[in-house]
This record gives sequence, structure tokens and C-alpha cells, in this order.
Amino acid sequence: MASTIDELGADGLLDRYSLKGQTAVVTGGAKGIGAAIVREFLSLGCRVIVWDMDVSTLETIPGRLEGIRVDVTNQAALEEAKVRTEELIGTPDILVNNAGIQGPTVPLEQYDLASWNRVIAVNLTSVFSICKLFVLGMRERKSGRIINIASVAGIRGLTDGSAYGASKAGVIGLSIGLSKEVVEDGITVNCVAPALIDTDLQLQMSADFIKQSAQRIPMKRLGKAEEVAATVAWIAMPACSFTTGAVFDVAGGRLGL
Repeated sequence: MASTIDELGADGLLDRYSLKGQTAVVTGGAKGIGAAIVREFLSLGCRVIVWDMDVSTLETIPGRLEGIRVDVTNQAALEEAKVRTEELIGTPDILVNNAGIQGPTVPLEQYDLASWNRVIAVNLTSVFSICKLFVLGMRERKSGRIINIASVAGIRGLTDGSAYGASKAGVIGLSIGLSKEVVEDGITVNCVAPALIDTDLQLQMSADFIKQSAQRIPMKRLGKAEEVAATVAWIAMPACSFTTGAVFDVAGGRLGL
């Protein structure tokens, strides 16, 4: 039996671990995990369109990169962003739904309905809406990668963060369901479930909450945005071709121990 290198040649093998010539939309890509994903994609040869509330910081990221200012909870704004995106790149090869907020870190009885609705709108409803915008184009093309950023909180729940945990559980359920709908159309749909990552999202949390969360991670440290980005990039690569409906653990052992 010929080896993979013999079958593909060195260049072909490298292409399987590259995003050269591909295009991507990354929501919430201006900072934190999203910005790390953008940098990783650009380093692999991908052209990236970022959807974010503030795209001014993208000027510091070199590469084939454009930003579109959009509120992911505003349907009209999403429709406009889709039109602009398709003018630039057509239907993206890769869609990463990363935009998200933490919300209050308080017991459920102290959680107000407005905060609950906001967290669900940003973290879950936007994923539904944005997938819906692009999935038909991917179906027609018979190819695509959809990668949704969930959380370990969507699997284990989150003390004093009921809305966040519920929203991320919803992202997982949506992703698995959608993966079954499009599995024969050349589209994969997967999730990434990080534990607490060292980003500006911590500014929405109390010091005690951060400390307790870190102690629950067997590696006894917060994750790095670059570690999440590396996993997302792997899922987006041509080499990751036989995995869909999966939840990738980037949680420092949190899910396994």
C-alpha cells in the first residue's frame, strides 16, 4: 500500500494541513479567542472576514483581512453583513461562530430576565441566525466547515452562570442537529468546548469566580486563546474530513477527570 506522501506528494500532503486559498467568516474576531483564530487562519493562508461590534483593532493584524461592523443580535445588520461578505468573498468556505458574552456571575434567583435574554441572544440565537444565512450557499456548493465555539459550561453546567451554561449547551445541541442535516452535502459542523480562557472576557467576572474556575481545571491554569485557535484551525483543515457533530475538548482535562 502506498504511503500518504507517495499518494499525494509532499505538496499535496502540506495542502491537507493548510487553509491556503480558502475564505472564512469569524464572528467576534476582533479580540480574545476570536482574534487568535483570525491570526491562526491568516498564518495558514486563509482570507478572513471579521464580524464584530468594533473592528478598529483589526488594523494591528497583518494579512488578507477585512472587518465588518455588525451586532450579531440584529437581524437586519446580519443580512447587510452577509451581502457585504458575499461581495468580498462569496459564500465563505469556513464559518466560525465565536461571538459571545459571559453575562452576570450570580445565583439564578438573582439573575434578571433582561440579562438572561441578552446572553441567549448573543451566544445562541446569533449562531442559529448566522448558520442560517450561509448554510444554503454551502449546500449548493457541496462543501463547507462550520465551527461553533461552545464551552465546557455547556456540558457540565456553570454555578452562578446559568444563562451562559444554558446558551452554550444550546450551541452544542444546535451544532449536532445541524451536522445531521447537512452531512450529505459535504459540510461538517463541529463545536469547540473550552474551559475558562485567559482573555478580556474575564473583565465580566469576579476575581473569586475566576479563581474557583481555574481550580476546577486539572491542569490548574487558564487556557490560552492560541490553544483554542489551534484546535479550530485543525477542524477547518482539509485533513479533518471525517469528523462532524463532534465537541472538541480544549479544557485542560476538565471534561475527562
